[in-house]
Amino acid sequence: MKHFKTISAYCKGINISAPKHPHFDIRSFEENMTTVAPQMSVFRHEFYAIAIKAGGDGKAMTGHFADFPEGTTVFFNTPFQLLSWNIVPNWQGYYLMFSQDFVAQSHILSQILKLFPFLKIEQSIPFEVPPSELPVILSVYQNIWNEYNGTAADKFQIIEAHVYLLLSLIKRLFEQQVDDKMSSIGLKTTNLQLLSRYQTLIQTSFYQDTPPTPSANLHSTSYYSNQLHIHPNHLNAVVKKLTGITALNHIHHHLLMLAKAYLAQTTWSIKEIAYTLYFDSPNNFSSFFKKRTGKTPLEYRQKTHL
Repeated sequence: MKHFKTISAYCKGINISAPKHPHFDIRSFEENMTTVAPQMSVFRHEFYAIAIKAGGDGKAMTGHFADFPEGTTVFFNTPFQLLSWNIVPNWQGYYLMFSQDFVAQSHILSQILKLFPFLKIEQSIPFEVPPSELPVILSVYQNIWNEYNGTAADKFQIIEAHVYLLLSLIKRLFEQQVDDKMSSIGLKTTNLQLLSRYQTLIQTSFYQDTPPTPSANLHSTSYYSNQLHIHPNHLNAVVKKLTGITALNHIHHHLLMLAKAYLAQTTWSIKEIAYTLYFDSPNNFSSFFKKRTGKTPLEYRQKTHL
């Protein structure tokens, strides 16, 4: 599986021109259509992307989200999320990308996951933009594009402010359309930082360069509570208070989303997926999957594979 660590590597990998800045890029889809690879098998990257698709044909998959709305769609790519596409080169709209380094150095965006939880890997749900809101969203993208392609010395200060505005507008639409408790509850608690660290740890634990030690159980809350230096009961209490589900359910949810993405976007065998997700046997993986979806992994793959 291809893994793009930088925006530059990603641009090269999909056959478009290099970005003007290593940690930020914005383009219209139309700029890329003459050269972009029309088909990309499953890959992942390590930066954020926020796009608005105003038109175009074909199929793209973000994580396990394959059924994009029919109209103008906002969709997200988060670090380590599985992506693939098979598109017709007629897409219209904009997308921007920024690295985690870009976020870290920004005073405006440094708390991005606290303020905009829809950027977390399991909540990046594509949604349709009402026609009445489309001009406003497009105008913000256009303003960012203009600054990025300008020569002003302070352009990235302006860009950061515009990105914050864009995220705020998207958050408003997201909360209106997506039934997700995190978008409203998560922002109101002093324990959000712990929850965010826990969710991030779950995500990154499954993408380590080296496998965990044989004694490590990535399916157990104890593993993560030890990493966070807190008692498992405290972790569970905080997570359940904020989200309404247990800390263990968060692990299971992440496993299920990864499993769906692998099944939909790769040709890996069930056995390969099971061991990639640290199940001790393919049978246990299949039982886990069927219990939560009502389908075997093979049945799910046959229904959703590109």
